[in-house]
Amino acid sequence: MTLANQITMVRILLIPVFVVFAVYYATSVGEGSPQEWLRWSAVAVFVVAAGSDALDGWIARRFNQRSALGVVLDPIADKGLLLTAIITLSVYPWKVSLPLWFPVLVIARDLVILLGCALLKFFTGDIEVRPSMLGKVATALQMAAVAWVLLQIPEERWVVWCAGLFTLLSGIGYVWRGMTALGGAPRAA
Repeated sequence: MTLANQITMVRILLIPVFVVFAVYYATSVGEGSPQEWLRWSAVAVFVVAAGSDALDGWIARRFNQRSALGVVLDPIADKGLLLTAIITLSVYPWKVSLPLWFPVLVIARDLVILLGCALLKFFTGDIEVRPSMLGKVATALQMAAVAWVLLQIPEERWVVWCAGLFTLLSGIGYVWRGMTALGGAPRAA
């Protein structure tokens, strides 16, 4: 268990802490007396969890602490934090919250990618997982949409629509790449 993996584990453990603060804040909004300290606590936990992603990656590279466990844990922590935030901020409405179509789109794209990976592995016996530029932009915009809601910026809809568009486009791109890889595989024929 390297230091980088320990930081990743802390990131995973921070996910339910974020949810507790976010849900209690949503409850206080629903009761008509928003408890801003709960919102700022959710923001702080999210920032620490998201920021520690860069830290554990830097430590892993700098001190040669890359490991098989880290390869598995890091994406779980990343996706876990982002998906949990998107779902929580959609289902438990704040004064400014994410629309319900947004987590449906993000989850559907991720499920299609997982299914595609499983099919590629089955038919070709090999799979190379690399994020695309569209996928990276979609993730950055999803983070921006979450940040807009956490900071309660009322005019966040354009960020959500941009994040949704790039999420859809990246999903189409991944399906295209998968179909191209599947079409060129001897077993797939």
